[in-house]
Amino acid sequence: MVIETDGLTKMYCQKVGCSEICLNVGEGQIFGFLGPNGAGKSTLVKILVGLLFPTAGSARILGKPLGDQGVRRKIGFLPENFRYQDWLTGVELLSFHGSLYGLRGAEKTRRIRQVLERVGLGDKGRQKVGSYSKGMQQRVGLACALLPDPELIFLDEPTSALDPLGRREVREIMLDLREKGKTIFLNSHLLSEVEMICDRVAIINKGNIVKEGPLGKLLAGAVEVEMVAGNITQKMVDELSALGSLLKVKGNTIRLSLRETGDIPVVAEIVVNNGGRLFSLNTRQNSLEDLFVDLVKEGGADKC
Repeated sequence: MVIETDGLTKMYCQKVGCSEICLNVGEGQIFGFLGPNGAGKSTLVKILVGLLFPTAGSARILGKPLGDQGVRRKIGFLPENFRYQDWLTGVELLSFHGSLYGLRGAEKTRRIRQVLERVGLGDKGRQKVGSYSKGMQQRVGLACALLPDPELIFLDEPTSALDPLGRREVREIMLDLREKGKTIFLNSHLLSEVEMICDRVAIINKGNIVKEGPLGKLLAGAVEVEMVAGNITQKMVDELSALGSLLKVKGNTIRLSLRETGDIPVVAEIVVNNGGRLFSLNTRQNSLEDLFVDLVKEGGADKC
């Protein structure tokens, strides 16, 4: 495991930042960390990168306890509220960060050139950061995070200031990093983006983890079906209801929620066997947004 937490808790006086967080993030994963504003996402990230001390619990990063100096050289971090020195050029900013990571001489120069090209700022390195747009500042922040060629990268809302093209480019960078065996801890409000690239996700609400697991498993299962049919009978409706939850019957339209996607052919079979005429059948699998909204409304928490 690259990240292991056991009962990690942070209190701000009487206010809960995060409570009893138990997570395991494996090597080479893109791990999505989701939650509404104020849920505790940034608090946990700051604890894991060493900017906050936990009130209780423990964690190991890259096999070492929190705060290990050697591990910090193997971590990249792009904060949500990034703010860089306006008077420095992009190259000077990266040179400063490279020195903090212990990079020197030709190696530092080579890495600066590589990361600027990787984030699309190869020809902007000599411009002052104060002249950068917000999107360019986010890109140079990503370059800082990638500078030491880290094994673990924490990205807190890495595409919030980018246009659709920029978001795609950052997604491609994350997928490329995963291919190279890097681990990415992604904190994002863009659920569609998370759904596209993440291997596992955890959802936090009011400081507690309410759901965690492989994305495919979390979204598997129930599927909603809407069909238009003729000659609908009560017997047909009763048999369809046995497959799941009947949501609506109005005129020639039937909507129901199935427990398993494998029951979709059975739906058509029931209609035909009961003398019905099936004109259309459409399905909709639950999205990550559906899961997120349902869990945040319900509350509750997964415990260690």
